[in-house]
Amino acid sequence: MKQPLVIFDTTLRDGEQSPGASMTKEEKIRVARQLEKMRVDVIEAGFAAASPGDFDAIHAIAQAVKESTICSLARANENDIGRAGEAIRPAQSGRIHTFIATSPIHMEKKLRMTPDQVVEQAVKAIGWARSYTDNVEFSAEDAGRSELDFLCRIFEAVIKAGATTINVPDTVGYNIPYQFAETIRQLIERVPNSDKVVWSVHCHNDLGLAVANSLGAVLVGARQVECTINGLGERAGNASLEEIVMAVRTRADVFPVETRIDTTQIVPASKLVSQITGYPVQPNKAIVGANAFAHESGIHQDGVLKHRETYEIMRAQDVGWSQNKLVLGKHSGRNAFKTRLAELGIELDSDEVLNAAFARFKELADKKHEIFDEDLHALVSDEVVTPDQEHYKLIYSHVCSETGEMPHAQVVLSVGGSECKGEADGGGPVDATFKAIETIAGSGAELLLYSVNAITTGTDAQGEVTTRLAKGDRIVNGNGADTDIVIASAKSYLNALNKLHSSLEKVKAQGGV
Repeated sequence: MKQPLVIFDTTLRDGEQSPGASMTKEEKIRVARQLEKMRVDVIEAGFAAASPGDFDAIHAIAQAVKESTICSLARANENDIGRAGEAIRPAQSGRIHTFIATSPIHMEKKLRMTPDQVVEQAVKAIGWARSYTDNVEFSAEDAGRSELDFLCRIFEAVIKAGATTINVPDTVGYNIPYQFAETIRQLIERVPNSDKVVWSVHCHNDLGLAVANSLGAVLVGARQVECTINGLGERAGNASLEEIVMAVRTRADVFPVETRIDTTQIVPASKLVSQITGYPVQPNKAIVGANAFAHESGIHQDGVLKHRETYEIMRAQDVGWSQNKLVLGKHSGRNAFKTRLAELGIELDSDEVLNAAFARFKELADKKHEIFDEDLHALVSDEVVTPDQEHYKLIYSHVCSETGEMPHAQVVLSVGGSECKGEADGGGPVDATFKAIETIAGSGAELLLYSVNAITTGTDAQGEVTTRLAKGDRIVNGNGADTDIVIASAKSYLNALNKLHSSLEKVKAQGGV
């Protein structure tokens, strides 16, 4: 009889701490709904005390999601825990995840607390959290560099105080698999009442070992893994949810556990998170990369054609890849469009948003003969991100680029409902377009990233553009898609400017395990 492995997704908290990956409340709700559809056990929706925006997003997710436990992170202090408790209050199932650092370097240099003080504070934190919920998780930040005896001591204390999940984070990605697994094994053996809690791991990928460390821990008794879609997260990222889930499923002969994840929702979740955050998925990424099930070698192709399992250990369909990607054309109606979106797991908030998306679909169908699922994901993402916050809108663009001549761009924007004209020269057509937009917007923002990806194959493919802008303490991503790459670039830049302008865009949260 296999034991359940709890999948704790922290894309909306730790994943969002990636530079430029901050999401609006509406974007967080979209991701949370997809995670719920995927049957994720626990969704860490944010860090309630980090900002009013994060609090509001967690509260809204707690209202919207019914099938997953909603969790908020909190430092081990009364204010943080109070904010977390209020944020998760509407949830049918809520959890508070509180943490304090336990490594010598963190206690001395960051907390400036003695080990005795850290244990005392951790016990107090559990008491505060239990006044809001019986579902309390405790994390020892930087456990991967903490002394084992001290971990045993603090875990014993917080279990006695009422913690129900004990998380052992490799916060800086320092551990290697055999060492980390041995740490987890000894903790489970040595800590009194260890059988009364769920043991969890949260591994970072600084050495590329987050998944390996997590799976090693599962083999010795960990029964919760904290992970993110696409391995998103600070620095080199977190353990990848899709890799953890499919490793456990594919190697059922090795792992004594099983998850409740609907694996067919993995690819849709990956695409959604990639589009919202602007972090593209590398083609050779396991499970969700475009080449994950592609075969170019003649020997491999021959083997797969004869028998799939010669070179494939998983079926593409099982993780959500569609074999029949061509779905719609210019003669397709509104109902067919809506139905296909539903099949792809895309939910639109209102008829107004649906109508606007359908109008864009018709425009695209006039430019492209074949509309693929990937086109629909990009189209809807472009439509939904800022439906009621469009301070800047592209009305007209004319770009001239000739050999031997300086590229020149003219644009007309709607700014708060009024039309404004701007023009500029640039090093290329995109550069000229951005400079022309800035003659109107005058944002003073710094362009940190400009990235272009072809959504599908062919010369008529849409280009999906991501721009990352920074201004003050805020970093935002803009997304745009079009068959004309210059227009896509303009849309992306304006999308980022709208986020900078909008008071709904949250300041990026800091902190975590």
